[in-house]
Amino acid sequence: MKLLVWIGSSKKDLRAMPEEVQDTFGYALYRAQLGSKHPQAKPLKGFGSAGVLEVVESDRDGTYRAVYTVRFVNAVYVLHCYQKKSASGIATPQQDMDLIKARLRQAEIYAGENSHE
Repeated sequence: MKLLVWIGSSKKDLRAMPEEVQDTFGYALYRAQLGSKHPQAKPLKGFGSAGVLEVVESDRDGTYRAVYTVRFVNAVYVLHCYQKKSASGIATPQQDMDLIKARLRQAEIYAGENSHE
């Protein structure tokens, strides 16, 4: 099973979400650790074949998203967990995309530094 690594505030942000949403995202991350894919996981647009996936879950308070990458051999990196508040349709807001890109760069550095493990 792959290690699960939380980047930035992603773990704290997930824990602030409704319990049902946490359950869905937790199971999706568990499946990723095992090398499989949750049925709701889909590639996040804008990352090509980088192995960046997104899981979307809704409840009465809104829509929530968890973004993670399976690009690296030794670990699954959780990049961002957030509630989508944008009125711009289904597109991921630019501010969130910028954060995801920055955290993916952090994951690349971390994975490179820990590739000997």
